[in-house]
Amino acid sequence: MILLRRLLGDVLRRQRQRQGRTLREVSSSARVSLGYLSEVERGQKEASSELLSAICDALDVRMSELMREVSDELSLAELAESAAASEPVPAPVRPMLGSVSVTSVAGVPTERVTIKAPAEAVDVVAA
Repeated sequence: MILLRRLLGDVLRRQRQRQGRTLREVSSSARVSLGYLSEVERGQKEASSELLSAICDALDVRMSELMREVSDELSLAELAESAAASEPVPAPVRPMLGSVSVTSVAGVPTERVTIKAPAEAVDVVAA
């Protein structure tokens, strides 16, 4: 799951670090506690629009620039999440006995595994 507060915090931290400024400097300028700003940067606290405005002013960054960068990060995170969700799930490990065939029953793929025991053959159908 993608957390907007985490992406926002990452972008705020990068902005601050690009300027070579400390948390103490920015928190003082934004008139927010050092601990709270740290929690916002780590994505542990949701920042209000008023707080974001104060932090942006302290960083001399327009809020629209900040939100554009957050939006870009969100797009990338969504693409990565979507790609991960569409990757094939590895098949479970099965004994190397018998044969496997995949068929379709009423449009639903069904896997038929035949395990040949010494005296008999057993069919197992998994949906």
